[in-house]
Amino acid sequence: MPGDPSQIAPPEPAPPESALREPAPSQAAPPGSAPTEPVPHEPAPPEPTAPGSAPPESAPPESPPPESAPPGPALRADAARNRERILRAAREAFAAHGIDVPMAAIARRAGVGTATLYRRFPTRDDLVSEAFTDQASACADVIDHAQADPDPWRGFAAALHRIAAMQVADRGFGAAFLRGAALSPELEERRAQAEEGFARLIRRAKQAGALRADFDRTDLTLVLMAVGGIRADTPEAALAAARRLVGHLLRSFHTAPGPDTGPPLPPPAPVGLYHLRL
Repeated sequence: MPGDPSQIAPPEPAPPESALREPAPSQAAPPGSAPTEPVPHEPAPPEPTAPGSAPPESAPPESPPPESAPPGPALRADAARNRERILRAAREAFAAHGIDVPMAAIARRAGVGTATLYRRFPTRDDLVSEAFTDQASACADVIDHAQADPDPWRGFAAALHRIAAMQVADRGFGAAFLRGAALSPELEERRAQAEEGFARLIRRAKQAGALRADFDRTDLTLVLMAVGGIRADTPEAALAAARRLVGHLLRSFHTAPGPDTGPPLPPPAPVGLYHLRL
């Protein structure tokens, strides 16, 4: 019986299967084919050659690079979105309630945590500077446009009307643009340009004999204080009130042909643009 080849052939494939399932070498040892066949060596190095283990070994080295690459851009995009949401919420809150809105309220309005807000904008002045950069540029453009008007008085009056309209449309604008705290270099530059430009408007109007000689550049602060006190139920009503107020003030600033006949104004108030609070 042991010499019959038909009986020896079937047990030969059986040892590798049993050896993979059970670590006992006793079943592979009895047949004489143990020395010739590498059955004891196959279980010892459990090299998953074909089916199950080959994919897991090749997957780990390939998967980390793709997984680590996307988080960088994705995180930067998410941070950029949060920053834009914070700035939009700040502009809306400043326009409606002024620049003293609590930072936590701005964070809630933007849908982010206060930690995220302070990580992007460590101080209120940082947030104010970023939020009103565009408005500061618009104000400087108003002054430049007024200086280009060939009629000095018309340019002066138009600048006052447009600045007042911007102020009532955005309650935070005046306080931000005229804020005494340290602002961003760009906003500081825009503010200085606007002040110098308005001083030139005053000189032109005086030289043309249209603006009374005792008008002082600090009177602009008084005008903006008055406009900042306007309260109305609707933006349209506030704008109409600002126009009416500035119209009255301009009539007092304008000089009729000939020498002034009215009483002189009191001395200029010791205030600057940075004293304005809305």
